[in-house]
Amino acid sequence: MKRMKRILLFLCVITATAVQGQPYRRIVSLAPSFTQSLYYMEAGDKLVGCTNYCAAARGDNKEIVASAVKANVEKIISLKPDLVLASGLTDPKDTKLLRKAGIRVETILSPKSFEEICDQFVRLGAMVGKSERARALVEESRRTVGKIAEKNRGGARRKMFFQIGVNPLFTVIPGTFMNDYATLLGMENISKNLTHGTVTREFVIAGNPDCIFIATMGVAGEEELKTWSRFPGLKAAREKQIYIIDSDIACQPTPVTFALTMEAMDRALGE
Repeated sequence: MKRMKRILLFLCVITATAVQGQPYRRIVSLAPSFTQSLYYMEAGDKLVGCTNYCAAARGDNKEIVASAVKANVEKIISLKPDLVLASGLTDPKDTKLLRKAGIRVETILSPKSFEEICDQFVRLGAMVGKSERARALVEESRRTVGKIAEKNRGGARRKMFFQIGVNPLFTVIPGTFMNDYATLLGMENISKNLTHGTVTREFVIAGNPDCIFIATMGVAGEEELKTWSRFPGLKAAREKQIYIIDSDIACQPTPVTFALTMEAMDRALGE
């Protein structure tokens, strides 16, 4: 059933793109993950504008048209794009103005699972004329993730805490693609019953995870590792199972970065 849904989605996208006549050639990306996806697909040459957080485009002299949440609509229009990729953080007023200017805007919401990441990637690949490349990367990523998931299936179910923010302390919750890291590694997310990501240290201590992963936040990440290591009653601290993961990879929803994160986490747990 899932495979059929993916096929139908892909065919719909192909049809929609065909109606436009040609794949989009002048693209503005309003999220780092979209920009990274274009570069993975070898479509970076189609990018004419992006955010100041788009690390993949640094050094390519792309126009900066937005911050993480605020777009410069006038500047975007001046670039004459035929496609703007907007995220769930993009102000709806901005997307409305862009559409009024006759620009195609595709809003791609944050994926809720690894499979949804893959579906979105294939969809984007069809839009930019890189379907074959996108499908190949998705299949390669699925193989990598599948092997790791199979290796960790059926073992002792350990508990994980995945931290992605400080002040307030913020964690990964169900219904997000990052929760799949725990699920596919055969682990239990201690935040599995939460509906929001803000937690306290007392919550983590009470959950007593076997391991803690901290998405890199510069010096703050190192400080968090030291802080958690000071709790002798915490199993992850006693067994030295506290790890830092690169947030530029772990928090970025593309098939490639998801697979890279899975490999890094599996490698850390196996040491």
